[in-house]
Amino acid sequence: MSRRTFFVSIFLSCLSVFAVVHAAPQIRTLVLTGHPGELPVVEMGGHSYVEIEALTRLANGSLSFSGTQIVVTLPSPGPSTTAKNPEAGDSATLGFSKNFLQAAIEEMAVIREWRSTLVHAVRQEMPVTEAWVASSYAEAQKDLRLVSLAVVTEADRNAFQLLTNELSNMKKLSDRFAEANKSRTYVGTDALENDPLDKRILNCAHSLAAMAANNQFIDDGSCH
Repeated sequence: MSRRTFFVSIFLSCLSVFAVVHAAPQIRTLVLTGHPGELPVVEMGGHSYVEIEALTRLANGSLSFSGTQIVVTLPSPGPSTTAKNPEAGDSATLGFSKNFLQAAIEEMAVIREWRSTLVHAVRQEMPVTEAWVASSYAEAQKDLRLVSLAVVTEADRNAFQLLTNELSNMKKLSDRFAEANKSRTYVGTDALENDPLDKRILNCAHSLAAMAANNQFIDDGSCH
């Protein structure tokens, strides 16, 4: 082999070693929030890799195999602080979210209209039928479902429970008069004048209205 050929071979060998060293993976560390410890991260070809077993152990999870699948099971997340409500722009602990407040006000209006119709029927000695009660309840239930979908903040959740109680009491009051009509029981025109359940419904409505006006949840016991 000529001297020139020999040096060319040495030069190419050096280039190969340089390329391998230059392409060696870079190692960083992965920190999992809420879990002590860290994992080495290998970066190759523009992608980052960690060992599955080590990651599962760090996350307090479990690893199993099913055919060609690797199944990683992680523990359920614990309770956390609710994030800011993007609609209201306030922290979750400060009042009602915008969408919830709108839906709740509409539901309160439906219940208020239901009660007004019932009061008018009783005072005018008009029959309160089971079909009418069922129809009124179905409408209110539909709107209550929309309220539940709008729940975001802690105040929303607490007020939703009181609103659910208000609807339940309205149904109980209406069922009583529907049953009286079915059994042909006489009902006086002043039957609602001093009715405890009706007064509870009214007091709850006033309490919910005050909460909505002040954008603040305060449970005064009226809706229980």
